[in-house]
Amino acid sequence: MKEPCIPDHPLPVTHHGRAFAIWITGLPASGKSTIVSALKPQLEELGLTVEVLESDEARRIITPEPTYSESERDLFYRALAFTGQRLVAHGVTVIFDATASRRVYRDVARAAIPRFIEVAVECPLITCMERDKKGTYRRGQSGESLTVPGLQSPYEEPIHPDLRIDSTATLPDDAARRIRDLAKAKFF
Repeated sequence: MKEPCIPDHPLPVTHHGRAFAIWITGLPASGKSTIVSALKPQLEELGLTVEVLESDEARRIITPEPTYSESERDLFYRALAFTGQRLVAHGVTVIFDATASRRVYRDVARAAIPRFIEVAVECPLITCMERDKKGTYRRGQSGESLTVPGLQSPYEEPIHPDLRIDSTATLPDDAARRIRDLAKAKFF
């Protein structure tokens, strides 16, 4: 992946403090979106304006007919990081709800957004496959998709995430509270 071409702009100070970004990563169906659904209102209760950048939703705009090729993923995650960086620069706290199977995708966002937290949602592949409501793993097993992270395509877990959450042992509300508390400790 090429070096990111994301403009560097100072982050404004709002009356709620400076905005930040949280990247929630993990295998498909690991519980990311469920945790994000619990986290967003908890951050809003702190008086923050929060935007969720969910990969499936963003992909419908950025790559409406996705091939999931390496070059397309590079483009997609650079665009997602750029969008997040611009939102944070304007005082909006961003939650990235995206697998981002390669570390470099998340590293681009971390480099562009100094106030950044990476959260690894950990869940065994077999449990993710059992939870899979979207049919991602079914399509991968049938050969309909050849790029499912953790199945045919590698998923590069964070080496040093700011927080690890075992979604098989932690309720979504509790996971969200842990993330919120970490954000408060780091940024408030």
